[in-house]
Amino acid sequence: MKRFAIFTSALMLAACGSSTPTTPSNPNTLVFTAQLAAANERPNPITGAEANGTGSATITMNVTRDAQNNITGGTTSWTFSLAGLPAGTPIILNHIHEGDANTAGPVRINSGLTAAAPITLTNGTLTNQTFSNLTQNDTTDTGLINRIATNPGGFYFNVHSQANGGGVVRGQLVRTQ
Repeated sequence: MKRFAIFTSALMLAACGSSTPTTPSNPNTLVFTAQLAAANERPNPITGAEANGTGSATITMNVTRDAQNNITGGTTSWTFSLAGLPAGTPIILNHIHEGDANTAGPVRINSGLTAAAPITLTNGTLTNQTFSNLTQNDTTDTGLINRIATNPGGFYFNVHSQANGGGVVRGQLVRTQ
């Protein structure tokens, strides 16, 4: 038994001396992902030429906190990629909506992209398109970022095309950090 205790103590000391300690993530940086698919669009999945649309999005929120550590605001950035859409597809909007997987909900954070200046997918794909320093649509909604942080599945990211103005691909947010 004494040998076991010495062995266990030695293992614990060795673990404490690790040259690659893990560092805690920044509590003021929240990261979410969304797996985008045309089949996820609501009220109906996309059909036709854009039905094979897929993609992914990474959303990063840099939050501010009060003295009690409550989230009081922040900015949002995102990067997304798309695939499986027809060559020449114009992307006209992208944003975060509030709503579960079966709801087409209201826009809460918008990229500012418009139909007047779309992103055209020359070959039907888009890689690492970034929008930075975005703020929420309703600045009086002081709890929005906190709601996203505590219930990411109640929000989704989607992208709209010219042919599917209500949305061509979408995915629920999942918090990763």
